[in-house]
Amino acid sequence: MIDKTSTVQDAIKNNVNAGDNIFIGGFGHLIPFYLSHELIRQKILDITICRSGADILFDQLIASEIVKKVIFGYVGNPTVGLSHSFSRAYKKKSIEIEEWTNQSIIMRLHAARMGVSFIPSKILQIGDKPSNIGHLKQVTCPYTDHKFSAIPALKPDIALIHAQCADKYGNIQMWGIDGDTIEGALASDKIIVSVEKIISNSKIKEAPEKTVIPSHRVSNIIELPWGAYPSYVSGFYSRDDDHYIEYDTTSRDEDKLSSYLKNWVHDARNIQEYKNLIGSTKIKELEEGLCGVKNED
Repeated sequence: MIDKTSTVQDAIKNNVNAGDNIFIGGFGHLIPFYLSHELIRQKILDITICRSGADILFDQLIASEIVKKVIFGYVGNPTVGLSHSFSRAYKKKSIEIEEWTNQSIIMRLHAARMGVSFIPSKILQIGDKPSNIGHLKQVTCPYTDHKFSAIPALKPDIALIHAQCADKYGNIQMWGIDGDTIEGALASDKIIVSVEKIISNSKIKEAPEKTVIPSHRVSNIIELPWGAYPSYVSGFYSRDDDHYIEYDTTSRDEDKLSSYLKNWVHDARNIQEYKNLIGSTKIKELEEGLCGVKNED
């Protein structure tokens, strides 16, 4: 077994290239903020980012002008409002978009995970469709002659995800809402994972049902406690709703957003500096919240 632990800097530098298609995991839960911010710090250009329902992390990546294309079902600030950087970039035509539905994105990833080129489905056959998926084809079932949409596979070059725990060999344990995270990870050629805590292999074996991604699929593992902030991690900390609300105001103004990115991304050179920005009072509050460590049972 191979020790796959790494620094966040080396994991991104050694695995991600300009122009890559990158799946970014998380669904309100377990969003890899600090790990993905390294794409900005290293200024990896012309990337495509994809997932079904995107969070403010997509907004930050777009605002940093490293994104060439977005493949998505939804982009916004969940429970709060719109993705203002996405809207500005789309209006300026500085990004390409490929808009699907949340369900069809998951089906596309699932097809890639299974190693097939498409999946037949009843969806996307009637009603309005974005012009960017006008190429969508139909297939006829050889058994029933019924018509189905042929949902094409989506195979990212690399997946960036966050999880609760892993051992040093890259056996990834995750619980709670995962959205399309597991599908997206296993659909990708490479997987980089940040976790709240690296634990022993013997501890991993005590709860094998929590291991959702096996070590042989993982390229690197990085211990980044609070690396998913301001999203939440079940069993560790709750979501910082105030941060999301404040971000809506900040991201409406490009100058304010530039200052935000300098503070929360460029100047946060390690995870301890990121935690310092969160602050000990907020950390304690979120740990004691509904999804925090004190409510794991």
